[in-house]
Amino acid sequence: ERQIIKMKAAVLFGKGDCRITDFKEPAMDDNSVKVKVEYCGLCGTDLHKFEGRPGSRPVVYPVPLGHEASGIVVELGANVKGFAVGDRVTVDPNWHCGHCEYCKNGVTHLCTASRGVVKGMAEYICPPSENVYHIPDTLSLKDASLVEPLSCVLRGLDQLDVHPGEKVAIVGMGAIGTMMLMMLRRCYGACVAVIEAREEKREIAASLGAERFICSMSENIDEKLEDFNPVKVIECVGLPVTVETAIHIAGRGATVVLFGVSAIDAKAQMPLYELFSKELTIKTSYINPGTTQRAINLLASGLLDTSILISKEITLDEFPTELVERKYCRNGKVIVKID
Repeated sequence: ERQIIKMKAAVLFGKGDCRITDFKEPAMDDNSVKVKVEYCGLCGTDLHKFEGRPGSRPVVYPVPLGHEASGIVVELGANVKGFAVGDRVTVDPNWHCGHCEYCKNGVTHLCTASRGVVKGMAEYICPPSENVYHIPDTLSLKDASLVEPLSCVLRGLDQLDVHPGEKVAIVGMGAIGTMMLMMLRRCYGACVAVIEAREEKREIAASLGAERFICSMSENIDEKLEDFNPVKVIECVGLPVTVETAIHIAGRGATVVLFGVSAIDAKAQMPLYELFSKELTIKTSYINPGTTQRAINLLASGLLDTSILISKEITLDEFPTELVERKYCRNGKVIVKID
């Protein structure tokens, strides 16, 4: 029987209660890859869980937070092929069974038995080998912690189905909205308008190629977008007001993708006649099916300036304070160095 070994982790014990403490290492099996975590990104869903809300799935306490992890392979299960101790890797946190009706129909992210297999604010993770990805030498471990959020962004953009030169509006410019803007300008050649509550984001939006920036707290959105008529809109916040804004600003025949994660009981007012008369297509985007390797390739290419995306690197000991104060995550992606 495997001895229970403790590791240092940022453990959520309940709403508003995250502590750095010893926690049992995840169990290894014959298909597991044990990874010493080097970096883990702070995701908006970590903040949701800290507030007592679910992320992509319900929360069972106590549990280490984090799922945007990169690190070094330190141990392999007996049946694992294609990996060696010392390999540099990143991990897709979303496991699917491969056997249910949804998996067999190719929509693995809707798997009825899906579960998270990465609790990355900890010294070690032991995911199944099929969830582990090599990273090339051109990609640093720090930047590799951006693979999971970028893979979700790619899924959202796949749902949006953008074509070069199209007019696109982004509602919300946090870390995800900033990634969306980078991708839409540098990879899709879209004309982009950003709607954001914080005026201080204007300069960075312009530097990334946004054609327009509208501060939703002080400017008339309808007036500023009067001659823009976006054919694609992506909502990156998850609040009822931002969902309503995304639908309202969409041009005739537009596609609107709701990407932001909402509270479990959140409800938006749907302007039914507007939906009908503009013949809008409304989509949602859930996690990251089949996009992890693409995200690795993009980051390794150097096309995206990660220094703009990352607002701060902090230590694991500083992580609980950041959950409370949110000093850095309001300005971009916070990366936690697991030491």
